[in-house]
Amino acid sequence: MRVIGMMSGTSFDGIDAAAADLELDGDRIVLRLLGGVSAPYPHELRARIAAALPPAATTFEEVCRLDTAIGQAFADVAAAANAQLCAGRADLVVAHGQTVFHWVADGAVRGTLQLGQPAWIAERTGCAVVADLRSRDVAAGGQGAPLVSAVDVLWLRGRPGVPVALNLGGIANVTVAPPGTHAIAFDTGPANALLDIAVSDRTGGRLTCDVDGAMAARGRVDGALLERLLAEPYYARDPPKTTGKELFHRGYLGRALAGLPPVADDDLAATLTALSARTVGDAVRCVAGTEVIAAGGGTRNPTLMRMLAEELRGVPVRASDELGLPAAWKEAYAFALLGFCTVHDIPATVASCTGARHPSVLGVVLPGRSGFPWRQRPELMPRLLEIAQAP
Repeated sequence: MRVIGMMSGTSFDGIDAAAADLELDGDRIVLRLLGGVSAPYPHELRARIAAALPPAATTFEEVCRLDTAIGQAFADVAAAANAQLCAGRADLVVAHGQTVFHWVADGAVRGTLQLGQPAWIAERTGCAVVADLRSRDVAAGGQGAPLVSAVDVLWLRGRPGVPVALNLGGIANVTVAPPGTHAIAFDTGPANALLDIAVSDRTGGRLTCDVDGAMAARGRVDGALLERLLAEPYYARDPPKTTGKELFHRGYLGRALAGLPPVADDDLAATLTALSARTVGDAVRCVAGTEVIAAGGGTRNPTLMRMLAEELRGVPVRASDELGLPAAWKEAYAFALLGFCTVHDIPATVASCTGARHPSVLGVVLPGRSGFPWRQRPELMPRLLEIAQAP
């Protein structure tokens, strides 16, 4: 089955799509990489998403408009991926959408909301679509994240020692698959979330991220600010746990800076990069990890990767590319696999990772123009309804 997986992370800088040929082979799932494409959000749409995110207030009108605009943006990228990577013959699109709120109260996730109406994808591409992948796990008592942990557990099973899969997006998360015991996964804290905000603010919007880690490389870590940031109670909580920009937002950073002497732009970038490296390093040490396999946008920041390597001296830190899975497309490929599991009625969560009561088959499924490609339509389409009484 040709499947396109789609993802836009908490940095909401754009949409990634990766295509794969997937098949079941006994107790294995074989994933053949077909490549990936990506596209930035239009500037105006990205600005509207940013303006609507917590702690800002918004309206149902704007939520509806964003749901449509994000769905149409996903549809454009899905169509491009189908044409460029699948010769127009994709069977399924799996669309994560754009997370706009992850409702956490007293350590439990009560709900999660991803925008990007999948009907636009089905209409534009003609493909069946799997969407809304997190909600079922939340309903089963889980965190709804990190969903990629299901892929990591399958992929890393059998590696020596205690491998740790790391994703460096807006938020960093890890999956740990120690031999002989249950896997665990959790968000460690911000990877790029606070850094992106700081860079955008300090450059007046000229930059939206610390390109190539250049600002942090020039700066010096501010010890007082780093100590204040590390006092965040989230870091001390036991997994499973998840977080997001509901906590790590512009106001949060402003409060951390309040009352301290002014921090130079490059020093602020260096301090926030060090925060990401330290909190990831603490998480890896906590689980006695013996290697780190990293993916996500943060792997393109050499300063962050250098700081992380310094935090974890003696523990190899490598990109997932070295194991055959491109770091830039890993999450998109992961969602392709999750959707493939959905249409084959395979539970695709690891309950010990999300904290759910049980594994779940994820998502909702929309038919494409030809219905569901894995099911056969009746020869005759219904024209009449007959009401029959129960015996």
